[in-house]
Amino acid sequence: MPGLLLRLPLALWRLGRLALHLLHGMAMVALRFRHLDAKGRQPYVQWWSGKLIRLIGARLDLQGTPRPGATLFIANHVSWLDIASIHAGCPQARFVSKADVLRWPLLGWLIRHVGTLFIERERKRDALRVVHQMAEALRQGDSVAVFPEGTTGPGPRVLPFHANLLQAAIAVEAPVQPIVLRYSEPGQVFGTAAQYIGDTTLIGSIWKIISARGLVVHVHFLPAQATAHADRRALGEFLQSLLQAELDQAAAA
Repeated sequence: MPGLLLRLPLALWRLGRLALHLLHGMAMVALRFRHLDAKGRQPYVQWWSGKLIRLIGARLDLQGTPRPGATLFIANHVSWLDIASIHAGCPQARFVSKADVLRWPLLGWLIRHVGTLFIERERKRDALRVVHQMAEALRQGDSVAVFPEGTTGPGPRVLPFHANLLQAAIAVEAPVQPIVLRYSEPGQVFGTAAQYIGDTTLIGSIWKIISARGLVVHVHFLPAQATAHADRRALGEFLQSLLQAELDQAAAA
């Protein structure tokens, strides 16, 4: 209890700054984005995302380089913070996200206005619609990012991939670049503060994150993989194994 009371003022300070930053982001999108093309928006997306990481008291550890041009980025999914974490190093990525996030206060509005594609995962036919949208975006030279697990996990283990969205990259022969996400804390290779699993609410998750000490956000870009003539299920299993190997290596270090 004493430790919690000591952290309370810092957490409240971070929460206030985070709220102001969200409002700043909404103003930036409403007033500036209408005058900018997708490339012109990228520096603002990267700046805003990087600052969000700093304001919650975390440190960003970027490794590797995102591939420019038409690329499908895939990543393991741990937290609502994943999108900002990836955007801090790869602002060009257009995410495919569950439609549920549209109901998130403030964050949902922001996510919708940075080119996000939304999928109704409960409706099987909706996946086909999104695959066509993704393929068209890749064909036009955009970068798209997805979380093939379809839900968040605790971190150490990659959940089974839903490979249907990989078909968009295969159809246009765009490369896939894996991204390994990990959140660590002092003494914990896989920290628990950023986990967004089970019955955790968004508000509860935000409070856990801003109350944490020494949180590090690890974003590791692995080499891009070719997709021409690939089988999507085999490709999904291969990509899943690449991510898991990196997480296992982190655990063993």
